[in-house]
Amino acid sequence: MSIYPPPPGWFKAPHGAERLWVGLAMSWCLMMFVAMPYWHFYGKQNSTGEAYRVEPAAFAQRVQRFVSTNQVGELNGIPIVQPAPGGDAYLQAQMWSWYPILKLKKGQTYRLHISSIDLQHGFSLQPVNMNFQILPGYDHVLTLTPTSSGEFTIICNEFCGIGHHLMAGRILVEE
Repeated sequence: MSIYPPPPGWFKAPHGAERLWVGLAMSWCLMMFVAMPYWHFYGKQNSTGEAYRVEPAAFAQRVQRFVSTNQVGELNGIPIVQPAPGGDAYLQAQMWSWYPILKLKKGQTYRLHISSIDLQHGFSLQPVNMNFQILPGYDHVLTLTPTSSGEFTIICNEFCGIGHHLMAGRILVEE
C-alpha cells in the first residue's frame, strides 16, 4: 500500500473488448435483479418459513410417537414410517443419522417437521436440490408434495463431526 496518491490520469475508461465484458456483466446483474424476486414470489421454490421453538427432548418424543403409530416396516434397523396423506411427518437429525425413513405417496401433500436434537445439520434432498439448515430448538415445517416416485437420499451438508460422511437418510415415494 502506498502513502502517495496515484499519478494524475492513471484511470483509463474501459474500451474495446473490455467495454463489451463490462456491459455483459452489468446486463446479467440487472437480469438477476429482476429474476430473484420473481423466483421468490412466483417460483414456488421457497419454504413457507414456518418454524417453532421446541425443546430437543420434546421433539424426540414427538418423533417416537409418530414412529410408533405409523411404522410400516424396517430397513437395517431403522423404522420405515408412512404418514397419512395430507398429514404431518417427522424427521429427526442427530449425529450421524436421519430418523426415521419416510414413505410418502406421489402427488400427496405432507407437512414435514424437521429438527435436530444435538447440533446444527444441513438437510439436502437429492436429486431434488432442496437445502435447509436444521437447528436444535427449532421445528422447521416444510410443505412437501412429491411429484415423482423413487428413492430420494437425504444428505447432511453441514459438517457435524467425525461421522458426518455417514449421515444419509431416505425418503421413499411410491405411486
